[in-house]
Amino acid sequence: MTLQIDVEGTRSEDAPKIQPAGLKDRSFSPVNVFSHTVLIGWSILVVVPFIWSLIASLKSTGEIFGDNPWALPKTLLWDNFTKAWDKGVGDYLGNSIVVVVFGVAGTMLFGSMVAYVLARYEFPGNRFIYYLFAAGMMFPTFLAIVPLFFVVKNFGMISTYQGLILVYIAYSLPFTVFFMHAFFRTLPTSIAEAALVDGASHATTFFRVMLPMAKPGLLSVGIFNVLGQWNQFVLPSFLSPEKPVLSQGIATLLGSQRYENDWGTLFAALTIAMVPVVVVYLVFYRQVQAGLTGATLK
Repeated sequence: MTLQIDVEGTRSEDAPKIQPAGLKDRSFSPVNVFSHTVLIGWSILVVVPFIWSLIASLKSTGEIFGDNPWALPKTLLWDNFTKAWDKGVGDYLGNSIVVVVFGVAGTMLFGSMVAYVLARYEFPGNRFIYYLFAAGMMFPTFLAIVPLFFVVKNFGMISTYQGLILVYIAYSLPFTVFFMHAFFRTLPTSIAEAALVDGASHATTFFRVMLPMAKPGLLSVGIFNVLGQWNQFVLPSFLSPEKPVLSQGIATLLGSQRYENDWGTLFAALTIAMVPVVVVYLVFYRQVQAGLTGATLK
């Protein structure tokens, strides 16, 4: 007795689509659509003022306040940038670069060290110290500006780089510790234990093993610290009146342009202030995305 079975091939277009279990098409989910809408709206709010400022920086005052403020300049007035630089924008920019570079570097160093200890070591008072740093994010700057002024004055650091850098570090530490604490907790403990077994000290394990693994998180929080310290206005206004940073210089220039009626120079100064931040973000935006999503994906 012979049994014959005919098997017919199934055409590729008739084959059912197989989707892995647990995965759904979320391309058009309400949450996804809402998040993309918010991101697009936020991008417009950021990009449009920058483009308008860039266009206005190359115009004369008459063109800026003309019938069509979005019209391209008839003649590119590059002299606006020269005049803005001659009015002290170059000095303000140099002060901001010095303060922000050392302020962010100190914030990242001390913040990552504190966050690592609080995240990886158990000791009495661990949670209490962590909550103190978390509470620091809710502490308004205006509430402490008067006692802070006298503290910095007693140390002889008014209108000095050192005084402003230390204050920047102190005000940036709470968010840095809060962010990096969550990131360090996602890193595998086995790697740190293996380094300790191989004879590495706690400091060596931190600087040569754990800190490089936290690079995406460091870059992400570093960008936020750069933005926060670069745009800081209240603290330098009170603590550094004789050595102003860029935000103070822009405010001073704004007051003078109301009488000189040279708004092209003001917009040129604004463009100079915005370009470094935009460049930093464009260079590191992929690392920022990786750092913000790394803790979720691990």
